[in-house]
This record gives sequence, structure tokens and C-alpha cells, in this order.
Amino acid sequence: MWKTVLRRVLIMIPQVIILSILIFFLAKMMPGDPFSGQINPNTDPKQLEALKRAAGLYDPIPVQYGRWVGNLFKGDLGTSYIQHVPVTSLIADRAVNTFWLALLTTTISYGISIPLGITAGRHQDEWQDQAVQIFNYVTFAVPPFVFYILGIWLFGFTLGWFPISGSVSPNASGFWGTLGSQIYHIILPACLVALITTTSIVQYLRTGIVDNKVEDYVRTAHSKGVPENVVFRKHILRNSLLPIASSFGTTITGLLSGSMIVESVFSYPGMGKLFLDSIGQRDYTTLTALILIFGILTLLGNLLSDIIMSIVDPRIRIK
Repeated sequence: MWKTVLRRVLIMIPQVIILSILIFFLAKMMPGDPFSGQINPNTDPKQLEALKRAAGLYDPIPVQYGRWVGNLFKGDLGTSYIQHVPVTSLIADRAVNTFWLALLTTTISYGISIPLGITAGRHQDEWQDQAVQIFNYVTFAVPPFVFYILGIWLFGFTLGWFPISGSVSPNASGFWGTLGSQIYHIILPACLVALITTTSIVQYLRTGIVDNKVEDYVRTAHSKGVPENVVFRKHILRNSLLPIASSFGTTITGLLSGSMIVESVFSYPGMGKLFLDSIGQRDYTTLTALILIFGILTLLGNLLSDIIMSIVDPRIRIK
């Protein structure tokens, strides 16, 4: 398996190179520049020209790309044109917030969807299954941003149970106080995102259980007198979890890339909101760095999914 992992990592190198080229040139093709927003009736055109020249925006595109890649190897992602701070520190601060949100979201999502999928699959066509199906239809039909706004209105404004913006209270102090405030701020967005993301997991698990219950190996186990709970736990459930295991890596990395909608609705300072802000402000350095990180996370997610599948399902291991 380790040879397969090493081979996949080596294949990722040209993929990252191609990704970096596409990201850089597409970002340069965007209309406007980081200094366009500073134009007003009192703006000195010569000052703007000097800023653009100092930023290297008039250099040939290949020269700019080579300078950008050279800085990447040094761990330098550049300086934000808008916030005037190193992009590395800017992304690092937001990545911590996104990590905590993704961790809690993943935990809640699988904690809800797996029991619901098992219940629906074991009680096929009964009232338990119908109740889970109704829950699935509702969470699938409601657009995410509408669901988030309704959650803010109900639990934030009406009931006042949770904060509706930010990542930490201004009056939080000390390690435990700050940590508690951070957890308190992400409970509502994490629960709302988790409820939206349970649909596919529940449906995959339910379908897997329903299909595996009529397989020949299950009939053989029953004919041998194996107890029902043992048959379900060791045969039906284990094989039904394979589709979920195959998407586990991409689910995690997708959440780490930042839930742009929920972070924007809650004004949560994560990587998703930073990405949208950098697009609107034409902050090229931050934008290219974020897209590159998101692309690398996607490649790592696919690799993680393959590793997980090779562990849980020996039939697909590559020698």
C-alpha cells in the first residue's frame, strides 16, 4: 500500500504544477487590479502608477509567475494588497477558525447521519424509514443559504441562544475563556451545515443496507443460524459503510477548504469568507494562494479516500 501512496504523491507533483499555472494566469485575466478600488476624485494617477509598478504588475506575465513560484518554494505567499500583511499569516489565522468549524461539523454530521441511515435501512418501508426520508427531502430541498438565515433568525434573534457573527467574543480572556467562546460561536453554524450535509450520507447508507440485506452471503449466514445482530453488524453494515468511507477524505478536505456560504452568512472569519473577500477586492496574492491551497487539499482528499478504502476493503488493494 505504501508504494501506491508514494506513486500517487509523485503523480500529484505535475498536477500541482499545472494547477499553479492555471490559477496564476486565470487570476491575471480577471478585470481590474488591487488598486482600482482606491480610485476617487482626489486620487493622484501618478501615485497609482507607482504602486502598480512597485507591485510588479507591469512585468511580463511569465516573469510574475516565475517570481511567484520562487517565493512559494521559500514559503512566501506574498503580501496582501488590501490588508498589507503577509498572506501566510493571514491564511494561518483563518485556517484555524475553519479547522475548528470543519472538525465540529464533521463530527455532528456523521453522528447524525449514520444512526439515521442505519435506522432507515433496518426498518425499510416502516414509519422510521418514512420519517428519515421526510427529513432527507426537507434538508435536500431547502437551499443552504435559506436554511442558514432561518437558523440565525430562530436561534440567534428570536431565542437568543447563540451568537450570529464572529468567531470569539471581545470580552473573552484566558485560554479556556477564549476556547469556550470559540466553541460557542461555531455551534450554530456547525449544526446547520451538518444537517444540510447529512442527506447524501443517510441515503448512501440506507441504500447500501437495503441492497446488502438480500445478498447471497447474508442468506448463507442466516441459514447457518448466525444471530441477526451479528449478521447485520459484521456483514450488512460493514459493506454498507464502504461508499461513505470512500468519500470521507473529500468530505473533510472540502470542509477545510471553507464553507463559503455559511461563513459569509455568519460573518465567520474563515478561509471561505477570505476567499470571497479576495475575489471582490482583486487581492491577487491572497486569491491565488487560497485557490492553490484548495486545489492541493482536494488532491490530498482523493488520496486520503483511496487510503481509507484500501484499509476497509482489502479487495481493492493494489499490489
